Amino acid sequence: MRYYFAPLEGLTDAIYRRLHHKFFPGIDRYYTPFISPTAHRVLTPKEQRELPPADQLDYVCIPQVLTKHSEDLLWFAEQCADLGYTEINLNLGCPSGTVTAKGKGSGMLKDPDALDRFLDEVFYRCPIALSVKTRIGFAEPGEFDRLLQIFNQYPICELIIHPRVRAQFYNGPVEKTVFEKALADTTNPLCYNGNLCTKADIEAIRKSYPQVESVMLGRALIADPGLLTDGGSDAQILEAFHDALLEQYIENFGGARNAMFRMKENWHHMLCKFENADKLGKQLRKTTDIAEYRHITREIFNTLPLRKDIQPVW
Repeated sequence: MRYYFAPLEGLTDAIYRRLHHKFFPGIDRYYTPFISPTAHRVLTPKEQRELPPADQLDYVCIPQVLTKHSEDLLWFAEQCADLGYTEINLNLGCPSGTVTAKGKGSGMLKDPDALDRFLDEVFYRCPIALSVKTRIGFAEPGEFDRLLQIFNQYPICELIIHPRVRAQFYNGPVEKTVFEKALADTTNPLCYNGNLCTKADIEAIRKSYPQVESVMLGRALIADPGLLTDGGSDAQILEAFHDALLEQYIENFGGARNAMFRMKENWHHMLCKFENADKLGKQLRKTTDIAEYRHITREIFNTLPLRKDIQPVW
């Protein structure tokens, strides 16, 4: 089975991806947080840092694009092709209100006919392979019947399905019966994404759907970066990974304060890997001093037992 690291805005940037690959092997593909082309048709300095030439990376990276305009997607695909990437991923899953209000992300699922026209305009003109990450509908799971008919018309190199509708965001049960219908009726390779928090969860997908060759994990890998390594996460390696991230962010952000607040986004997920973390977690959230932050994190890594499996806070 192939393992993909989902794109998470504000978490899985280029620094995180590079260091995660260094400390925790086992991921077959890393997806970038979405890039949304503008009318200026230029990659910003930040986007250029996210998309270095592909041959400079020691891991497989798939750029993700968020747009409702076919010409923007085609322009982005050309930029990525010039940088040596062989695939881009279209985001049809983002549930954010600011995104869907513009008709992007999962907002595109509200108008299947417009989505069909969009895909018709981009396929066969796209210079590299195009995969799609989608939800099963905007408001109701029943919307997926029509969506799957549309997807089946195009040579999508991989259809990554998160079996929730936009209205659920990341809450509530996944609709596995809809995913099973997709398995029965799809003409494209499928990847499963959603509610995979432990190795047992992954194994359950493997046993239930042996024809599925890839799964995508997101928040669980932030919470437990070594989830897929032999023996699981180790406190010493987790600490070394954390410290390397912190130092790299200090260097890139030009100071410790912003780097510390960036790392707190990781801790929002990582704390659930540690037992009895409430007290130190509260101290961690409150501190604004980098020296105190370092002291608290050392205490977490060196005194709190690691749970075998995470207990998700989301």
